[in-house]
Amino acid sequence: MKVLIAEDDELTRQGLVEILETEGYQVVAAADGQQAIELFEQENPDFVCLDIMMPGQSGYDVCRAIRAQNQRVPLVFISAKSEEIDKVLGLELGADDFIVKPFGVKEVVARIRAVTRRCYAAAERPARLPPFRMGDLEVLPAELRARRQGEQIELSLREVRILELFYRRPGEVLDRNTLFNECWGQNYLPNSRTLDQHISRLRKRIESDPKNPTLIQTVHGAGYRYR
Repeated sequence: MKVLIAEDDELTRQGLVEILETEGYQVVAAADGQQAIELFEQENPDFVCLDIMMPGQSGYDVCRAIRAQNQRVPLVFISAKSEEIDKVLGLELGADDFIVKPFGVKEVVARIRAVTRRCYAAAERPARLPPFRMGDLEVLPAELRARRQGEQIELSLREVRILELFYRRPGEVLDRNTLFNECWGQNYLPNSRTLDQHISRLRKRIESDPKNPTLIQTVHGAGYRYR
């Protein structure tokens, strides 16, 4: 899933890119409003995150331009403009949500996941696998969630992608290159710690006993396997 971020502050822009890439999204970033419009036309993103106060064309201007082309693509404003009138104007222009700066990582992640769920719900064809089971775990890809005995477990887009890969290839040892290529993309520069950290965090969410995993098992010197 591709996200367009338009933010003129470099540190904030890079922070948002890092957050979303960690979640598993493909990100294209613009430093001003005009560039955002051009990238929207070129990249056809699945949803858009817009700052309001940008040089040249404001986020409001970009929103109008996008809505003139596409009425359905989800759009979120992320701005320091926090007055009620600013939020009302943004929503009246067609935004789906409004995040006020300064923001926390958990808030951004939660709202982006909510947008992703709406994207899947609005899709004419299922965008991901239907629900599936791994042992006593029920995975709900379109909801970015899993369930076990009534407990709801929140998942990132990348975590869902990892679980889908293991589910499709049961019993097979998946090496690091396979996992990176399938779940991060061909252009990602692999880092062993990155994979191990993701698997460790995922186990803490989905395993009944993360210290003795039964769903995603380590095959020393080879990779990981779902049995």
